[in-house]
Amino acid sequence: MNRFERRPGATGEAEVEFLDGDFRIVKPGAFVRCAVTKEPIPIDELRYWDVGAQEAYSSPQAKLERLQVNIKL
Repeated sequence: MNRFERRPGATGEAEVEFLDGDFRIVKPGAFVRCAVTKEPIPIDELRYWDVGAQEAYSSPQAKLERLQVNIKL
């Protein structure tokens, strides 16, 4: 999906498949949740994700926090 593909009327949490450099909406919705902060991320503002973990992140800092947790494990 790109920024020009709008889904009018989509509400609730979306289900997304994260790909390299892109993502595919499996179940329409208005947002996804950050894997670290649990805050909603509007689909139009989704910029950071991990393909292997299939997780979305609200910011680069959230991704770094997730990496630090994984290193400690």
